[in-house]
Amino acid sequence: MHTESTVKDVIPEVGGNFTLDENVILELPRGAKVLEASTYGTSAWTRTVRISAQVEDGTIKDYFLKCATETIGRTMVEGEFHSLSAIHALMPTFAPKPYAWGKFKKSPPDTYFLLMDFIDLETGSVDATEFCSRIAELHRISTSPTGKFGFHITTCHGPNWQNTKWESSWCVYFTRLLRQFFYREIEQNGPWSEYEAAFEELVEKAIPQLLEPLQSDGRCLKPCLVHGDLWEENTGTDLATGESVVFDASVMYAHNEYELGMWRREIVRFSKVHMRRYLACFPPSEPVHQWDDRNRLYSIKFNLAHSIALPATKDVGRDLIFKDMRYLLEKYAVKTYVETADMWTQELSQKLPGEVKRLVST
Repeated sequence: MHTESTVKDVIPEVGGNFTLDENVILELPRGAKVLEASTYGTSAWTRTVRISAQVEDGTIKDYFLKCATETIGRTMVEGEFHSLSAIHALMPTFAPKPYAWGKFKKSPPDTYFLLMDFIDLETGSVDATEFCSRIAELHRISTSPTGKFGFHITTCHGPNWQNTKWESSWCVYFTRLLRQFFYREIEQNGPWSEYEAAFEELVEKAIPQLLEPLQSDGRCLKPCLVHGDLWEENTGTDLATGESVVFDASVMYAHNEYELGMWRREIVRFSKVHMRRYLACFPPSEPVHQWDDRNRLYSIKFNLAHSIALPATKDVGRDLIFKDMRYLLEKYAVKTYVETADMWTQELSQKLPGEVKRLVST
């Protein structure tokens, strides 16, 4: 269930005054006096509130509150709390400081919250060079606590939870993640036999050829902390410092190139300029000649997430996913893929009138 359908009943529309729940007030600094709390900004799956409070030394400090409802709401805010905590611990000015997550005392519906610093941002546009150097730094300086891919808590990509169980093989980890999102997309948007067959072929034939070489022939692949949902709507420029900031994170330790799969999507405004700036700071993994194909593969996961979250766009999303799968299959599983296509053509031609049979066979 998408949380917005119920959270709107708890939090008023943008600009409306909001009475803070007792459990939120308990997470503010001791002695803080709330001056104002009002809904602020927009969010696809949550409601957000700006809180102004006077702290013990008399200064005014602003906080940012995100709220979501029901079981998925809990998973979302808990995952984002740990995601922001991980980024902030490494780069304190690159993400707002999270203070707490918890549950409203008042219910139903069960409402969960995330409390963090409020940062006055210019959203939607960041300096490509500065931003890409910072995200590359995050990838470079992070270290997986287990040495494996994954994360210690479940995180959510939009309203969809992600299986972040620790795994030493990136090929195994990514395949598991992609399967999870693909099957969920089928469950929500309905069956399509050719699409499903192409996916199974992708998993069996193409993905191992693309991802296993990253950890073979003596190569080591470092699990890097990735934001996980990195596009222009989840970034901004801190108006006080001029530095880029990220938020709405759904982190995991992953292949750093996975982060850039989002940037390939047609609706994302991060361009080839951003790609080049990033790669200048963090060069492609070996084998380098497969970089673009890996990027195409990673983008499939982000397109699946979009198709699940916004089913009204599923036709466009599925066409893009199917196109990318066919491209990779024709390159990495060409024999099997061509044989399957020939069998399908022969089966179809048997059901067609003679004149059409001739056209199909030519």
